[in-house]
Amino acid sequence: MSDHRGDSGPPEDSGPRDGGPAPDGAHGGPRTPAEKWTAFKKSPYFPAVVLIFIVAAAAGLFAGSYTYAMANPTPRSIPTAVVGSPDTPPVKAFTQGMEKALSASLQLTGYATYGRARRAVDEQEEFAILRARGKGVELDVSGASGATVAQLLAQSGAKVGKAIGVDVRIRDIKPLQKGDPRGLALFYISLAAVIIGFVGAIQLSVHASALEPAERIACTAVYALLGGFSIAAVVDWWLGALRLPFMESWLILALTMFTSGMVFSMFNALMGRWAMIPTWGLMVLLGNPSSGGAVSWPLLPSALGLVGRWLPPGGSVNAQHTAVYFGGHQHAFPFLVLAGWSVLSCTVFWVWRHRHPGGRDTTPAPAADA
Repeated sequence: MSDHRGDSGPPEDSGPRDGGPAPDGAHGGPRTPAEKWTAFKKSPYFPAVVLIFIVAAAAGLFAGSYTYAMANPTPRSIPTAVVGSPDTPPVKAFTQGMEKALSASLQLTGYATYGRARRAVDEQEEFAILRARGKGVELDVSGASGATVAQLLAQSGAKVGKAIGVDVRIRDIKPLQKGDPRGLALFYISLAAVIIGFVGAIQLSVHASALEPAERIACTAVYALLGGFSIAAVVDWWLGALRLPFMESWLILALTMFTSGMVFSMFNALMGRWAMIPTWGLMVLLGNPSSGGAVSWPLLPSALGLVGRWLPPGGSVNAQHTAVYFGGHQHAFPFLVLAGWSVLSCTVFWVWRHRHPGGRDTTPAPAADA
């Protein structure tokens, strides 16, 4: 029989049992600001608050980037071919009147024959051809080279001719297709390839996170091929908005989607859950407005026009534009831009694949106790 000595009063330590959370600070008192901050960072409210501010800032930046690039396109320098001498009286008077009306310079380049000037337009080195025609001038614009530039030249040319008393004959020697009168369809299909490209990569990271790095690259390539085919088929075969050189346009769209998807995968390996921020900034906030698809490069702010050529959206628009309207004059540069970004993204993703937020656990399960 046990000996009970004394009354069994309450225990001296009335704090939480071992293993239970402390209601306040580490020593039972009110939590310090540092402890509150640590607890907040570990809670689901921290990423939610960060995302709230990111989304708000992204909305303003998105509107600002497109408005800055597209709301009021202003020419700086328009490459223009001149057949013969630019000092011919009607040509010189018309050129001076145009520069005054546009508040910009016509970057004149002389060509001995009209055929050579036309080839320069087909190579997308010039946006218009100017030549003397009796006491007047003839201005040939190229809608396919840039709808906004051609429209601006045609409208300003007619007004200047009346103002200076010079007869001006204007014609479009490379018009846009009937289903794309404003020249925006190519921009839209390239935009679709860019956005769906990285959205697909996001969905792979969320819904197929068990994919190994090599498998993720392979899946990105497969959905890029199928997605590029789908875009081209809908625009050409179903809607009839554009007559595409189907195989070439399909492969350009597929390469664009793959590049965009791998750009996100690269940032996903480097930055984890915040990868959407640099992807959106590079591809949408900067890349799409400066691509030259909605507003031709001569009308963009000079910095955007220069940077846009080196980004995937600009490479995609450039390659697609040449394929559709200037067949036989395709350039290697836009393909090198897309291929360069693809190689860079795949290389970075592969080198840092150990940080890839996914994959399957290949560690063997421990043997069950006997």
